[in-house]
Amino acid sequence: MELRQLRYFVAVAKVRNFTRAAEILNIAQPPLSRQIQLLEEELGVELIVRNRPIRLTAAGRLFYEQSLQILGRIDQMRDATRRIGLSQNTVLSIGFVASTLYGGLPSLVRKLRQNAPDLDIQLLEMVSVQQLPALKEGRIDIGFGRLYHSDPNIVGIVLREERLVVAVPKGSPLAQETGPVPVAALSGQRLIVYPKEPRPGYADHVLSLLHGHDVWPAEVHEVREIQTALGLVAAESGLCVVPSSARQLRSDVCYRLLEGARTTSPVILNHRVGDTSPHIELVKSLIQEMYAENPPWLSIEHNLPVSTSFNR
Repeated sequence: MELRQLRYFVAVAKVRNFTRAAEILNIAQPPLSRQIQLLEEELGVELIVRNRPIRLTAAGRLFYEQSLQILGRIDQMRDATRRIGLSQNTVLSIGFVASTLYGGLPSLVRKLRQNAPDLDIQLLEMVSVQQLPALKEGRIDIGFGRLYHSDPNIVGIVLREERLVVAVPKGSPLAQETGPVPVAALSGQRLIVYPKEPRPGYADHVLSLLHGHDVWPAEVHEVREIQTALGLVAAESGLCVVPSSARQLRSDVCYRLLEGARTTSPVILNHRVGDTSPHIELVKSLIQEMYAENPPWLSIEHNLPVSTSFNR
């Protein structure tokens, strides 16, 4: 599969006409049709129904959406590389777990843009276990994850310990009260955990916490994303343990603080050992500034008392 085939397919899919697409691409129609045919043969599925007007099959619609994403990412990569080569600006790639979007990450990125307007900030969603190899391979410069590690090549700074809450259906007996719920109350319940993969991850953190309290769910349902997990809670398919800041995701479920020791999830800033980039220091400075402002997501309601220091 070649990039030009993706571009040819996207052009045809957009205008729904081979002749017009060939004009846009400045090529003859026969080689365009042949390349689309070769693409279909390689995939083993039909992408386009060749009626008038032509239309995309279900597989074609999926392939079109994925092709747009791939080509868009390639364009971003090309532009960022050119800017670096021309010394127009520098790139800071940030890996993050999705749940940090409901805490301090958006505020931090806004501050970064204000303080370093020429900095090209790339945000890449990746689970905690993916961030360490991405840092060592240079694919990201910093990461915000939720798993402790002992990698000697990566500096891990615990920014805070966020309290955990259990999301329960509004019709559940556990939703009838508002105070903290003992971890033992989750014993024998149907539990929804995320992410399903890769492992180890946040799902393992939650299961380890429960097992440490000698609590065993009746059933564990693994899903890929927090949004899916909370949607299943709303559908009365089980309970889910989430970071406190994620309460804002859905209002059609009930959230109760988890009671007990170690019922928290860390938010950890990771970067390469020996990385002296001024942008790493800027990130640390802005985090300290942000914490000094004591935003609502940093309150005792959501976190254990914090004292962030980067002098380590």
